[in-house]
Amino acid sequence: MTRGVALGLLLSAVASVFCWKRGEAAERPNIILILADDLGYSDLGCYGSEIATPNLDRLAQRGLRFAQFYNNAKCGPSRASLLTGLYPQQTRDGSDTSKSLNVAQVLQAAGYRTLMTGRNGGLAAAPTRVGFDRFYGLLDSGCCNYFNPGLKRPGENEPGRKYPGEKRAWARDGKRFQPFTPNRKDFYATDAFTDQAIDYLDQYAKSEKPFFLYLPYTAPHFPIHARPEDIARYRGKYLEGWDVIREHRYRRLVESGVIGKRWKLSPRDPEVPAWENLADEKREKWDLYMAVYAAMIDRMDQGIGKILGKVRELGVEENTLIMFLSDNGACAEDDAAFNTTARGIPPGSLESYRTQGASWANLSNVPFRKFKWWLHEGGIASPLIVHWPRIIKRGGVVTDQVGHIMDLMPTFLEVAGVEYPASKQDRKLMPLEGMSLLPILEGRERKGHEALYWKFGQCRAVRKGKWKLVAPHPNPRLGIDFFKENQLPGKEGRREIAWELYDLEKDGTELHNLAEEYPDRVRGMAGLFRVWVSRVAN
Repeated sequence: MTRGVALGLLLSAVASVFCWKRGEAAERPNIILILADDLGYSDLGCYGSEIATPNLDRLAQRGLRFAQFYNNAKCGPSRASLLTGLYPQQTRDGSDTSKSLNVAQVLQAAGYRTLMTGRNGGLAAAPTRVGFDRFYGLLDSGCCNYFNPGLKRPGENEPGRKYPGEKRAWARDGKRFQPFTPNRKDFYATDAFTDQAIDYLDQYAKSEKPFFLYLPYTAPHFPIHARPEDIARYRGKYLEGWDVIREHRYRRLVESGVIGKRWKLSPRDPEVPAWENLADEKREKWDLYMAVYAAMIDRMDQGIGKILGKVRELGVEENTLIMFLSDNGACAEDDAAFNTTARGIPPGSLESYRTQGASWANLSNVPFRKFKWWLHEGGIASPLIVHWPRIIKRGGVVTDQVGHIMDLMPTFLEVAGVEYPASKQDRKLMPLEGMSLLPILEGRERKGHEALYWKFGQCRAVRKGKWKLVAPHPNPRLGIDFFKENQLPGKEGRREIAWELYDLEKDGTELHNLAEEYPDRVRGMAGLFRVWVSRVAN
């Protein structure tokens, strides 16, 4: 039996157990899910940023923003949860599909056209082999040169690479390209993904089938590359320095109602120098870094604006559910930790390969501490914007209700009128851990998770109500000099890192550790964590 036939039989069997809740298929909404890569909590205008994101801002003005929405601190774990509705430990970051289905498989079997363009991740195989009808983009999970992921083109310099000989694989539907060397000299990955999304909409948005369009951009993940005209709009705007601009973002977050005044701005990260102590030459250098990073977000927002315009042009805006979020907090990684081919070349151009760095990532994650890789709020807090005119009638609302990235799949299934199957091919499936966000979208109070859990490396965390228990990593430079377990003591020589306890209602930026004041609460929540680890590891 061929793989395609086997998959067809599986999806037919899955479809047979679905239960339609809302009448005719025409009533089911289209779904557009947009995922940014390494975007910080405060990197959008509607979340306090100075970066121009007018299109996402308009979505927020007409829709709903979440103040307390969580991812899993790292790309693979976050994407696995997003696509499966489970904790990443239950699917080994999406690679073990023996007891689960992903959202594309379920929606495809239920009659949706499933479309994907952008960066792969969280899937056990190429997208078109696991539920997506169409796919264009970066097949490898990771990052690549935005201007040319492949070989040197005539008349151009060598593209900057993460390591010598790097050749990231791309794909169009079932056809794989490695290396992928774009023919167009003006190629830019963010624009390519936007253009493909618009092409999909032109092809499928007016068909009888509803569509699920998944757009995981690579932006603003390093290497920080941007078009010169976009960089020029931001050059010089960051000479005020990260200390001043962090204060500006914090004030705008409070004024907009996204966070409360009781949440104090976290202090500058210990890894980051005071701006006032930098020489003018260093300030100019760092201004360029953030100008490039801001330009990447600006370009992504421009593309989203084109997609939204196409949705309106095609007359399907009213019943199209659109969500935008980030896969983890901003990235503090230092490009010196990699064997890049472009040492000494400033950021922005095809020849370069630079990261945002801890100093500006500390700005991107305002008001929180820490970064991507960490389970403090700076690593796991995400902006989430939801727009759906048919359901969300009152725009500009900010909700404090807590959500998690694994809640997206059950949300999509509920709005599509689909029940998740109990089994596939006589094998019992794990029940979804996520919970639908639809009550929140409808303006109601949702009975949320009794507790939420995270584990990444040696970082651990539990949130139960307003209380959060979190254990940091023993390497204080985690996520800066890259995650190198071999630099740490062997398991027998490691000390258990003490839990920290925070009241997130009063102290959302985790500045006041209450573990010594509430030892019984620490023990109780730590016990819940141990039970959870045991459950999801089996």
